[in-house]
Amino acid sequence: MPAQIEQPSLAVESTYKAREVEGIVDLYFFRKIGFRLAQLLARLKVTPAGVSWLGALFGVIAGHLYYYRDLRLNIAGMALHVFANALDNADGQLARLTGRRSAEGRVIDSLADHLIFLSIYVHLTLRYLLAGSSPAVCLLALAAGLSHALQGAAADYYRNGYLYFVNGRSRADFDSSSAVRLNYRELNWRYQPWKKFLFALYLNFTRQQEMLSPHLKKLRDATERMFPHEIPLWLKIRYRGFARPMFGWWSLLMTNTRMFLLFVLLFAGQPVWYFWIELTAFNSLLVYLILRQERMAQSLMETTMAQGDFA
Repeated sequence: MPAQIEQPSLAVESTYKAREVEGIVDLYFFRKIGFRLAQLLARLKVTPAGVSWLGALFGVIAGHLYYYRDLRLNIAGMALHVFANALDNADGQLARLTGRRSAEGRVIDSLADHLIFLSIYVHLTLRYLLAGSSPAVCLLALAAGLSHALQGAAADYYRNGYLYFVNGRSRADFDSSSAVRLNYRELNWRYQPWKKFLFALYLNFTRQQEMLSPHLKKLRDATERMFPHEIPLWLKIRYRGFARPMFGWWSLLMTNTRMFLLFVLLFAGQPVWYFWIELTAFNSLLVYLILRQERMAQSLMETTMAQGDFA
């Protein structure tokens, strides 16, 4: 009987990237729902990419429903938005459950996320333009959207950096731009246009991440060179000790926080404040966290080089 109780829990845990990088809402709500969806979709032979596109469809519709100044339609949009986020969890869980993880799937997942928030930003902008707001709201929405993209890229990069250094290279999607560039060059626009396009997006994405955190890139490159087979235990322990306390702050830049904030502002009838919070509070938090992470990476880089010299 105890084994029957523990087995489902262990199965759910096997579809996490790692428990410590999962947010509270994800652990106790979205990951559990996502796991059940992943099990169902696996039986139906649905691919992880198909799940990502389905989630994008629900999310884009949710964004459209935020256009209306009708709280009932907005609430319907919120319900679809929550379901889209559950599918966003399910696609990764399905990939890990079925062993179908791939760089192509990761790009599609990221593209789906961007389509959802593009719909939200566009429809909220149109909502205010229709109500007679200044065209300047378009610039506000554009600046907020670009900020959102940078915040998401940085949070994703540092989370995968943690998985790479602490939980093992196989657990992380921590590709370098140089490796992605090699894959990109091997593809042909004539025979593989869709895959080539996805890798072009992925290459641009990884370059942006590395530009945001050059010291973490240097640490990763040095580790690859000095410890090609396995990251040493001392580096895993030190990285974990430095990085883990910051996960609570990084989680504020993740999807769940944005959803909750947007829902509150929709109920209040002031979703335009979502744009301002992106530009002020979230960008300030991003700068603070990047500075902390970069100091951490620089310190670990110096320790790693010293260890190499000693060896």
